Amino acid sequence: MILFVAFFVFALLSSCETKNQTIESSRNGKLKVVATIFPLYDFARQIGGEDADVSLLIPPGTEPHSFDPRPENIIAANRAEIFLYTNNIMEPWANSLLKSLRSPKLLLVEAGKGIPLADEHSEHRFERASHDPHIWLDLEKAQKIADNILENFISKKPAKRELYQSNARKLKETLADLDRKFSAVLKTCKHNTVVHGGHFAFGHLAKRYNLRYVSASGFSPDAEPSPQNLVKMSKILKNEGLKHIFYEELVTPRIAEVIAKETGASLILLHGGHNISKQELDNGTTFISLMERNLENIKVGLQCKQ
Repeated sequence: MILFVAFFVFALLSSCETKNQTIESSRNGKLKVVATIFPLYDFARQIGGEDADVSLLIPPGTEPHSFDPRPENIIAANRAEIFLYTNNIMEPWANSLLKSLRSPKLLLVEAGKGIPLADEHSEHRFERASHDPHIWLDLEKAQKIADNILENFISKKPAKRELYQSNARKLKETLADLDRKFSAVLKTCKHNTVVHGGHFAFGHLAKRYNLRYVSASGFSPDAEPSPQNLVKMSKILKNEGLKHIFYEELVTPRIAEVIAKETGASLILLHGGHNISKQELDNGTTFISLMERNLENIKVGLQCKQ
């Protein structure tokens, strides 16, 4: 599909790409950035500040794992100066899309470069423990993502080094403060097990804060859990006296609802941050505000004291 799309837009790009890039770049002089998923978009927006024009490649409300780029996405990426993606596992369609990008001015940035994907908290033997791509949910690793974005912003526009560094420092300080808050609060919880009726998305968060994490299925949001796993999750909820099962954003919580009905547990949102709704985007939702909301919901779900 992506190769067909690339062929479809090739002529259009050839005729208008250089002209449009020149016009857009000269219009406001801002660094033009396209980011695949919301955390990268939000970090880039904060680091670039007044000097960056950042857009989100994946439309609000769209689940990113199975996203299929359209011609307008390829055109937008070709007109940018920096293209940000997490890694080839988080965005499995990225490799094909990147091959179709032909602008000589475009800097391709793997924002998760150098950050380990390993997760040691998976209870699913079928999981490839070295391939959990949701690295931004570990707030220490989120700071490394910010460093990677900063480094490439400076390489593209050295004259704005001080602005980018100042903005990145503020972002990292906020992430570090929230990380300390997570650590302090989650040490006070009555329970230690996060039971999640969705795909395997919160392994990095669990590892960072010494939580046990059990999900219904693997890394793909479309994966179907085994009957044995559903029985196991129901037993954990009942045996440990857990009153809540977590569900995730942008995916119908069908599995969580089934388990909740079986166990009497209530549903509570745990936001993976992959993407947000159009309303959230319009309301100025940030990655930090999503994680603050997550902490409040985890406090309820695990019965924390603070």
